[in-house]
Amino acid sequence: MRSSCKLPLAPRGMHAPIACSMLRLIAPLPVAALIWLPGITSAPAQNASNWDAQAHTASRLIAGAASKNQENKNKESKNNESDSPDGKNGDGAFLRAGIEIKLDPGWQTYWRDPGDSGAPPKFDFSASENVKSVSVLWPAPQRFPDGAGGNSIGYLNHVILPLHVVPTDDTKQTALRLKLDYDICSNICIPVEANLAVGLNGDGAEDAAIERAEVHVPRHVALGVALGTAPGVARGQEQRAEASQLGQARAQDTKGLAGSGANSDALAILAVHRPGGAHDRVLVEVAAPRDAPVDLFVEGPTPDWALPLPRQTAADGGIRRFVFDLDGLPPGAKPDGAALTFTAVSGEEAIEVTARLD
Repeated sequence: MRSSCKLPLAPRGMHAPIACSMLRLIAPLPVAALIWLPGITSAPAQNASNWDAQAHTASRLIAGAASKNQENKNKESKNNESDSPDGKNGDGAFLRAGIEIKLDPGWQTYWRDPGDSGAPPKFDFSASENVKSVSVLWPAPQRFPDGAGGNSIGYLNHVILPLHVVPTDDTKQTALRLKLDYDICSNICIPVEANLAVGLNGDGAEDAAIERAEVHVPRHVALGVALGTAPGVARGQEQRAEASQLGQARAQDTKGLAGSGANSDALAILAVHRPGGAHDRVLVEVAAPRDAPVDLFVEGPTPDWALPLPRQTAADGGIRRFVFDLDGLPPGAKPDGAALTFTAVSGEEAIEVTARLD
């Protein structure tokens, strides 16, 4: 079972709400941190906020470029032409931004699922101006000992969480304001609160850093779909295994998948199943380059599922087998048919797969 200090998470795949519920009592903020909060004018566009430096950590907001759709939309606005007569965004365009966190050596912060202990970051964008929604992207994490016999999931030293910011009205200036609540841990754990603000105009100088962080965000693929890494295949391009190969892989020893012509050097989650028996557990088969390190994380269909971290039990060439107990379900929850999200990480590659339990 997970530590009781784990907090509920926002459902994955949904936009971070403009006002996220804060699950701790927030200590009174310094006067300087509150200057921007009530009734101020729009912040000018800039490349980054000031660093909010605290013990063992510092954080800031950074500004990047507009998405292609947003760039075209801005050009149309300059020519007094728009798909929407009131200039409001309805085409999925967004502005890139990011939350950058630096940590002293030996300190870590947490992923959206913190593992056996810790708490995920919390985001409150409610003081922003001209912001319809903000999507938070999560680069692939790593596991590390939590000092209490378990393992946590998160980031060491430095991380940028990319943001996709959708303006309410493309013709108005966008000011992104964030109240950020995150934990940092070493021998002790410290809750951190930061208040950050940056103006966005789609021409921020930190776009390259944000793009580098986005490269490490796991690609969502289907069960049995490999992330192509063969020569001549673009990074991140999906390669589908033949249905017959997948059927054989699930019904027989999965080493037959590589022998039947599938790309055995590509990262893929091949199968998820419950073997039955007195103790309910889940087996997961992951393909990755031979001898490459592989890790696997699992999340339930709702934030109140606190599933154990999968552990690797065996390897057969490029096929790794992981297992975890069906433990930590919320009261009354049934595992049958539950949609679990698996994140597999191998070196610089990462994929995310949603699979339903049988």
